[in-house]
Amino acid sequence: MNRERWLEVAVDHLSEIFKERGYDLPQVKVSCGFAHTSGKRVIGQCWSTKSSGAGLNEIFISPKLADPVEVLDTLTHELVHAMDDCEHKHGKEFKAIATSIGLEGKMREASAGKVLKARLAEIALKLGPYPHAKLAVPSPSPSFRSRPRAVCERCGFRVPMLKAWVHYGPPVCPMD
Repeated sequence: MNRERWLEVAVDHLSEIFKERGYDLPQVKVSCGFAHTSGKRVIGQCWSTKSSGAGLNEIFISPKLADPVEVLDTLTHELVHAMDDCEHKHGKEFKAIATSIGLEGKMREASAGKVLKARLAEIALKLGPYPHAKLAVPSPSPSFRSRPRAVCERCGFRVPMLKAWVHYGPPVCPMD
């Protein structure tokens, strides 16, 4: 079984948890991949049906994750987003569903509480190892992060500059 198939079967198992609380999961497409945002901490992302050419919620689980229970935990969080087609982000509607199935903590980072984590561990045993090796993603180099930026006062154009060039003055505005 490849990792996408593992994730699809995981959704089938997780749908039982949602059904027990009265929620029917919509059809989703789930894959391993990076989130659209560049945040280092983003480990999962759900896209609305409006964004998908297939008309489905599409969920991505970060390749930085390899532990099966962690993957299931993240997938569960993203499935809550799919329940309302990503309409309410982490608001009260999200919280109502999330807490009813066993997610805890700040909703932006909601993860499985003890009871749900035990269920996820059982599901992980049924599924077997997640067929994926953790991907180590290097952080941007410090020199890139500390690079000064020039900003045009007239149009707001921003451009990173090498420190060696700063003493020559600002770059030419693209509007000129």
